Amino acid sequence: MGNCYFCGTEIDEPVYRSSECTNCGKDLKICFNCEFYSEGSHWECRESISDAVMEKDKSNYCDFFRLSRTSREQQENKDAMDAFNKLFGD
Repeated sequence: MGNCYFCGTEIDEPVYRSSECTNCGKDLKICFNCEFYSEGSHWECRESISDAVMEKDKSNYCDFFRLSRTSREQQENKDAMDAFNKLFGD
């Protein structure tokens, strides 16, 4: 279970490329909704993707996609911590 990046609606069903949020109608299979999305990482992804995904708020074909279990606020806090650790080491 996760939450829509845009409106926070709880997602409790499988997410496919064509899946949309039942509340706001936005795409769900997007980088911002993915467990591996991280602003401090190469191409903003903690997986070893071969090409950058330019539109992170649009549905894509990434095979690594896994619905994030964290909220938008938790993800922003985690990204900030990842960036800090990348700068100063673990």
